[in-house]
Amino acid sequence: MNYVNCNKEDLEKEYTALVAEYEEVKGKGLKLNMARGKPGEDQLNLSRPLLDVINSSTDCITAHGADCRNYGELAGIDECKNFFAEIFDVDPSDVMVGGNSSLNMMFDTIAGFMTKPVVEGCKPWYEVKNRKFLCPAPGYDRHFAITEYFDFDLIPVPMTENGPDMDVVEKLVENDDSIKGIWCVPKYSNPLGVTFSDETVKRFAALKPAAKDFRIMWDNAYCVHDVTDTPDELLSLMAECRKTGNVDLPIMFTSTSKITFPGSGVAAMAASDNNMKVIKNRYQYQVISYDKMNMLRHARFFGDLNGVKEHMKLHKAVLKPKFEIVLNALESQLKETGTADWTNPNGGYFVSVDVLEGTAKEVVRLCKEAGVVLTGAGATYPYGKDPKDSNIRIAPSFPPNDELKEAMNVFCICAKLAACAKILNK
Repeated sequence: MNYVNCNKEDLEKEYTALVAEYEEVKGKGLKLNMARGKPGEDQLNLSRPLLDVINSSTDCITAHGADCRNYGELAGIDECKNFFAEIFDVDPSDVMVGGNSSLNMMFDTIAGFMTKPVVEGCKPWYEVKNRKFLCPAPGYDRHFAITEYFDFDLIPVPMTENGPDMDVVEKLVENDDSIKGIWCVPKYSNPLGVTFSDETVKRFAALKPAAKDFRIMWDNAYCVHDVTDTPDELLSLMAECRKTGNVDLPIMFTSTSKITFPGSGVAAMAASDNNMKVIKNRYQYQVISYDKMNMLRHARFFGDLNGVKEHMKLHKAVLKPKFEIVLNALESQLKETGTADWTNPNGGYFVSVDVLEGTAKEVVRLCKEAGVVLTGAGATYPYGKDPKDSNIRIAPSFPPNDELKEAMNVFCICAKLAACAKILNK
């Protein structure tokens, strides 16, 4: 039944049936969680052999003679920098390997630029009144939270099927020197699963910012996270920046959080020589060295980028059925209602659903009362304010498949119930 076009009498009957169905699932006492993109237990088990790489008899000396048990190697060990350099398309000397969290490195980067100039002759960002940061939306709530914490004005930029609306980005960036940066998840973006088109990447590389200290925060979190047999390809931003002479624009991040163990992985960042001088100068006061034993463990476990990609095939085998469960439920239960649209990504960790305008908060509330926890409505927009109150991020990875099916059934019931109520003004 198409809810938008059907007559009121039929919709009233549908609403009554949905209320009964909702009360039935509510009575089951479910405790299901689709709130965040956490790997499930079956994924975590894939990396158990990583724990056996280092033991009491292991040689802990790197190929270049560094003892991983001791202090030193501020930027990380060469073995780790090498495979991250392949991901970033930079020289290993332009890579810094950190602790377990790329989000931590992003926070530190913004904090550093707040207190010391990004470029000689510019002010530290804390001295810039009415400083702004561009936030492609729907986007990643934790990105937005960092710049909100540092009192930036968050400027939403609409997302398209090709990435951020570059007409908007160019107009803003090239005419306002108080805009200091933009957040980007360029491959399988959170939550839309969009990979930036070649044209979008080239336009980023060709930006002419009014602010000399404008930076692109390029969080390539899902760089190897394919879930279909037709993966997206992302053009190298740094290669394009070399062509345009804009190598100082991007600061790039990634981690193994959704490759091995979240919270126990390895994070890395990469940038131009000029940027890395500024960044390393700050880190030398902040830390002597990160966990080189963990770096060594990961480097020997994977060997190189090909080893990472082979490991990710195991993740794909686990995640692909989960995405299919979500998409099948949406297709079978919501398509004919005409009240929802959703993404069908080739990778990443999320399916983005746009329910009937004005009902996302109600859907999340109904789900919570029925025992299914979702990401808060509005979380994918700056300040948590979705102007249409329609976007909901579905994270399929964590629940076991049987629980995921149950959770999606509840979600679809709640989406239909909220839509009916909205149309009928209940």
